[in-house]
Amino acid sequence: MSYYNEFTANTQLRLSPFFERTSKLNESQEWRRWSGYLAATNYELTHDNEYFAIRTKAALLDITPLKKYIIEGPDAQRFLDRLVTRNIGICKVGQVMYTPWCDEDGKQIDDGTVQRLSENKFRITSAEPNLEWIQFNATGMDLSITDDSYATAALALQGPNSRAILNAVASDKLDSLKFFWLMNTTFGHTPVSISRTGYTGDLGYEIWMDLKDALTVWDLLLEKGKSYGITPTGLHALDIARIEAGLILLDVDYISSRHAIIESRKSSPYELGLGWAVKMKKKDFIGKQALEAEAARGPEWDFVGIEIQWDELEQHFRKAGLAPGLPCTAWRTSTPLFKGNEQVGYATSGAWSPILKRYISLAHVKSQFAREGSELMFELKVEHFRKFTPAKVVKTPFFDPERKRSCPV
Repeated sequence: MSYYNEFTANTQLRLSPFFERTSKLNESQEWRRWSGYLAATNYELTHDNEYFAIRTKAALLDITPLKKYIIEGPDAQRFLDRLVTRNIGICKVGQVMYTPWCDEDGKQIDDGTVQRLSENKFRITSAEPNLEWIQFNATGMDLSITDDSYATAALALQGPNSRAILNAVASDKLDSLKFFWLMNTTFGHTPVSISRTGYTGDLGYEIWMDLKDALTVWDLLLEKGKSYGITPTGLHALDIARIEAGLILLDVDYISSRHAIIESRKSSPYELGLGWAVKMKKKDFIGKQALEAEAARGPEWDFVGIEIQWDELEQHFRKAGLAPGLPCTAWRTSTPLFKGNEQVGYATSGAWSPILKRYISLAHVKSQFAREGSELMFELKVEHFRKFTPAKVVKTPFFDPERKRSCPV
């Protein structure tokens, strides 16, 4: 399938296999387009309960719109090792690796996960269509590539009660399933694959199933999860959670190098805080030479957390005779950051964190100004007038509970 055909298929509005349930639960009837699917922004009239389900109970999210590709054959490992920046050679059967992948200039195209399903079979997930890029780079290799995007449905179950719910549904206990590993099991007679992954920075799992089994799985989870506070959850709550977790979002925190129309819009993994996922000891991978040169000289930009300081923010609004204005949902607007009179960066997305009680954002900052503890000035508007208020560079993730990685056994 060509990129044009894949893109066209992706832009035709689709309904998720869960839509028969989610459409009836969506009180707000607010939807967002996600990879050509209708995705709920929130199910209740506000997203507050859904956000707190992620952090205190269990949130159920439809993640079917993720792009999914099966890479299978004798050369599958060798191919993926060349395609992405992580070392796929050490990925064991049943393991999942988060990874970026780049163009020849070391600029990031996308990021996602690689699941090793068997010795010579992998599933790679991504935010946007990557089939043409994968096929182009697999030329001459002994493998097959299948677009699994429309054959496999997926749910994310995230939050501190997620393990207990799955233990009540699955035929196998999940107590020993480690962070970024997966297992095959059944819900009754329904086969599913469960990975201990997610996009919330909390204890959570993603459940992969055949399209025909989607409603059966949804109904089982809601039935068994009722006493644990399971809550269908939309994208507004997810956006706040992923910012708290310091997780990047394509087309918001960075632009794919395949779509950036000018060089300054492109970013390398080093500039996105993903240097830890670039494995230079590998023999070769796409973009290695450019990334080696960047590693030697240091990146021009850093991707950091920013905390907007409360006292000064409040004063700006009080002087205007107003209570402090805080965003009720996560924002995705490029917002300038200054050091003195010089603009040294820009925030890409931010939110008021209900659980941390802090106003936080993710930002690109020139490396010399990105040291932890550095104080910058964040631009905001109060009653139509531009103001500047202090913002401090801080570590990410902002929220990082022990339960995310720990196992009870």
